[in-house]
Amino acid sequence: VQLQASGGGLVQAGGSLRLSCATSRRTGSNNGMGWFRQAPGKEREFVAAIAWNGGSTLYADSVKGRFTISRDNAKNTVYLQMNSLKPEDTAVYYCAVARSSYGSTLDTQYHYWGQGTQVTVSS
Repeated sequence: VQLQASGGGLVQAGGSLRLSCATSRRTGSNNGMGWFRQAPGKEREFVAAIAWNGGSTLYADSVKGRFTISRDNAKNTVYLQMNSLKPEDTAVYYCAVARSSYGSTLDTQYHYWGQGTQVTVSS
């Protein structure tokens, strides 16, 4: 399974970006999907996750109310809409396919990872 993340870029604080993650085949449509991020010098951290059918979602406290995860199984794509961006959101964002039908906050529960897309938020 290959994952291709896109949509990152440079944005001013308060702005918005939408990340996309396309999977190479329909395996991802039966699995939970997640977004993680890693800032320079920091460990990778959980951002958001969504169940296989979009019926349930999870968010890190730091992004709750600002980010929205969604998916379109017909397009084998998961999205992360990021609003009200802050400089502390600056990181490389990774999408991943969960081992189960539901997302998880734990990166060990994911078995396929994309290459990452850079998000930089200027103050």
